[in-house]
Amino acid sequence: MAVAFMAPAAIGQSKIAPPPPPYTGAYQPQGVDEIGLWREGDEDERILANSPIVLRDEALNAYVKGVLCATVGDDRCRSVRLYILRVPLFNASMAPNGTMRVYSGLLLRVRNEAELATVLGHEFGHFEQRHTLADWKARRSSSDLLSWAAVLALLGNTYQSYSNFDSLQLSVYGRLSHFNRDQEREADALGLGYLNHSALRPQSASVVWQNLMAEQEASALVRGVRKPDFNKVAFFASHPPSGERAATLAAFADPAGAERDDGIARYAAALAPWLPTFLDDQIKLNDFGASDYIISSLAQNGWTAPLLVARGDLYRARGNPRDLAQAAEFYGKAVEMDAGLPEAQRGLGLSLFKTGRRTEGQTALRRYLELKPNASDAAMINMLAPAAGGQ
Repeated sequence: MAVAFMAPAAIGQSKIAPPPPPYTGAYQPQGVDEIGLWREGDEDERILANSPIVLRDEALNAYVKGVLCATVGDDRCRSVRLYILRVPLFNASMAPNGTMRVYSGLLLRVRNEAELATVLGHEFGHFEQRHTLADWKARRSSSDLLSWAAVLALLGNTYQSYSNFDSLQLSVYGRLSHFNRDQEREADALGLGYLNHSALRPQSASVVWQNLMAEQEASALVRGVRKPDFNKVAFFASHPPSGERAATLAAFADPAGAERDDGIARYAAALAPWLPTFLDDQIKLNDFGASDYIISSLAQNGWTAPLLVARGDLYRARGNPRDLAQAAEFYGKAVEMDAGLPEAQRGLGLSLFKTGRRTEGQTALRRYLELKPNASDAAMINMLAPAAGGQ
């Protein structure tokens, strides 16, 4: 099904991703191999459940789980335990025992419920089609084949026997990568099938990859490296190229769903309490181009004080003299919007301090301490901006 759905020649034809297969009830592992994989998954989940990087915000967890259930259906959703991890990367994964991991970097990058549902549905597709088991069996068969081939090469002990082994090894690894890419294509098809038959807008699925490519282009531009080729398939790539995924998902989204709600307002409200934290984590990755692209994308419908503070933090972190001047400008605009935002006063004060405007900077820092007297950095800020009468 995956190859037929994702064949490049089919892109542009008036086909729609098929509905998900009928639900057959809660699945239990079959056979020694699968039971073993589930036990490993159970052990990993026990460790994961106690990890300090798991976000335990009940409201956020309930919201993300709700988006998953609305996408794949309540029956299927009951088999999933979802964990949100504070990791600032675009990723999510699904273990064979029903453990779904969602990274905070993914939540920062998607803009609405439909885009989030695209990724969650994709990961659930891996689970429903038992891709982990199939991948494990493929790797075991490949390992067996290469082990016997190595023995034969040693017995032959000639240049030709070793050369044949090298060629076989390359062929086996390439075939495994091709197998993984087909699994990803099948999961894309299933995820879009769920979205086509949900109440959300399926055209958003393609936007996920379009935004990711734009972010990578922005990152490459600032770092001064060559623009990535989003249509080239690397020999050992485990996933299809992003250009292919964006084009295919756009071609197979149900046109009848184009006017549906994408849940942008609900998503923004659910993410709002965590947005400053996720942005701060992203800025610390030291990827200026990508971070600036993400912040600017979030401000597409208008800048807010927290977004201006985040952009000020980004420029202040890079720290060139011109960056500090721009950071002070961003913080200043944030203060104009919300004079009671402590982080804006703090950033403004530190930026002004570093650009030689000491007196103005001290005023902003003292305002920061008034707004947040118990701040963890209060002692340090007091040294920079002593109260009236100090130096």
